[in-house]
Amino acid sequence: MANVHANVITAELGTYLRKHVAACLRLLDEGATVPFISRYRKEATGGMDEVTVHTIQMRHQELTELDKRKEYILDVIRERDMLTPELQERITETLDPVVLEDIYLPYKPKRNTRAQAARALGLEPLAKIIMSQTSSDIEKQAKKFAKEAGSIDSAIAGASDIISEWVSESEKARNLVRSRFQRSATIRSKVVAGKEEEGKNYQNYFDFSEPLRMCNSHRYLAIRRGEEEGILKVGITIEDDEMVDRLSRMFVKSTATPETATLVKNAVKDGYKRLMRPSIENEIASATKEKSDEGAIQMFADNVRQLLMSAPLGRKRVLAIDPGFRTGCKLAVLDEQGNLLQHDVIYPTPPANDFVGSADALCFYVDRYRIDAIAIGNGTAGRETERFIRDVMLPRKVQIFMVNENGASIYSASEVAREEFPNEDVTVRGAVSIGRRLLDPLAELVKIDPKSIGVGQYQHDVNQTKLKEALDYVVESCVNTVGVNINTASKQLLSYVSGIGPALAANIVKYRAENGDFTTRQQLLDVPRMGEKAFQQCAGFLRIPGGKNPLDNTAVHPERYALVEQIAADAKADIARLSKDRNLLHSIELDKYITKEVGLPTLTDIILELEKPGRDPRETAEEIPFDDSVRKIDDLHIGQELTGKVNNITAFGVFVDLGMKENGLIHISQLSDRFISSPADVVSIGQNIRVKVIDIDTARGRIALTIKGVAQ
Repeated sequence: MANVHANVITAELGTYLRKHVAACLRLLDEGATVPFISRYRKEATGGMDEVTVHTIQMRHQELTELDKRKEYILDVIRERDMLTPELQERITETLDPVVLEDIYLPYKPKRNTRAQAARALGLEPLAKIIMSQTSSDIEKQAKKFAKEAGSIDSAIAGASDIISEWVSESEKARNLVRSRFQRSATIRSKVVAGKEEEGKNYQNYFDFSEPLRMCNSHRYLAIRRGEEEGILKVGITIEDDEMVDRLSRMFVKSTATPETATLVKNAVKDGYKRLMRPSIENEIASATKEKSDEGAIQMFADNVRQLLMSAPLGRKRVLAIDPGFRTGCKLAVLDEQGNLLQHDVIYPTPPANDFVGSADALCFYVDRYRIDAIAIGNGTAGRETERFIRDVMLPRKVQIFMVNENGASIYSASEVAREEFPNEDVTVRGAVSIGRRLLDPLAELVKIDPKSIGVGQYQHDVNQTKLKEALDYVVESCVNTVGVNINTASKQLLSYVSGIGPALAANIVKYRAENGDFTTRQQLLDVPRMGEKAFQQCAGFLRIPGGKNPLDNTAVHPERYALVEQIAADAKADIARLSKDRNLLHSIELDKYITKEVGLPTLTDIILELEKPGRDPRETAEEIPFDDSVRKIDDLHIGQELTGKVNNITAFGVFVDLGMKENGLIHISQLSDRFISSPADVVSIGQNIRVKVIDIDTARGRIALTIKGVAQ
């Protein structure tokens, strides 16, 4: 089927040759990963980027599932001895799952329907007579079936049930109704009586009506969540009477007698209202939900990607603080690799207000461990703790960061945290996680469920299987884009490296613990269950700083080491010199090294890696200067300009951390003077921005912001 899929996908993409799509599918079927293909097989795929390879992978999976469904349907129809060459061709050729199900519907085995009961009484011939609309005396015809049905009226009623089913299974009729739903359906929601107080969060939808095609993702998901919680009653409607008239014109012949025309029209109306309309409404609701899910999942995945790719502080010593009031602030001293050196508790916040003792402890740890930065969790007591620390005269210059602690409590109680720190309690583990998030957000955040990171909307309402697939892809993409230090990475981080997975990651960590640090990539082949295929997929994404071979700290794949060594020899230099001498590097004539297997894209990538070995594509972490005069919502006034940090992006706007308990919201309409389809077109997670206050609702803790006319 791969060849057929290659034809389909090539036509759908419209930008790549069939041979490139076919090569991509072949690599995927052989077990190659998306990061490996997009990075190391550019010649085979025509230079496809990661997004394109992933798109092909997902479409290949969809078409494979569709093929399986087609085979099942063909087997069912074949067993019923109803499969014609024309029908088989239609089923085989269709690429639309909806069309496929419409074709299958008349042949689908049915149970316990009114039409089936009528057929069991032998009433199908009467239904055909009525539907032919040529008889002038239906009662006379029905008398022949009255004995089995019980009466003439029962025979006609049973035959009408069969006609209703025929109408509901008509492809043409279903397409007509489906098209009307798609163009003109209205979604309506009403509050369930007596649920007004309980469902006040949904008050915007207590008496809501909107064309379905205009209902965006976040509104649709909110309405369906309200329905799920029993607060709202929801329906999708079209003009039924007009639809019945149109269907009647389709099925009632102009030559029919009034009696026959009435019977057929009534059967059409019954088939539409009882069978077809609920089916199409469910189908449209499901399709709208799927589309809304896709929008919400994509938004959430984009947010997670931005958070995972947040700027790391790098190799610095960190004093991490998990703030608290009554229980105090937990301190954790971390070295440059994130190892725990010491922990303590101070009480600078109410009710203890031990400013002197807390300041002495801070100064001691900063001086004793040569601390470079302080990481403060942004939860309860976070701002109070930050202000206290900024007032302390520390013995050396230290950067101070507020760190998003969403999910830190989940990590601290997890099996991963217990394995890392079996002798420490959850408070210490939480503080360590906050500090490590500053050192390297990616390495730490991969340890928790991405849904717990706190940068999404409706993530618990969407299709959980598709959400997991999307988030796993994003995490894998980020990990392989950055690269992983094999000698310091946790098994959770290693498990996302191309070709590795959880079991092999655990083996790598165990091998490292028993044999010491890796000094070459080649040593990976000594790890239990590390075969040639897995090594091929993962080696280029693993880094060994300070290893025996400088190439082991680059994204140059081991399969190209011999080529690089030849380039160095031709330049009369070693690899180390090539990396340091930029002029020499750029004087190399790449064309002379082009072969059937290695083209200019691969050679260009090699030069870029030699130019900046061990480079990190992420930016460097920076402090955010919040306005210290703003500590609570009462300190704000309309027209005030502030510095904030984007901490969540939704379909309708952007939430901004202003350095206090409440976040501000920039509605999408306040992000730009031009039309934008998504807030992500303008801002990104973690971005520092200047904003202006345009409205304050103190009672509900809501702050409306704008960036229009504000200098950035």
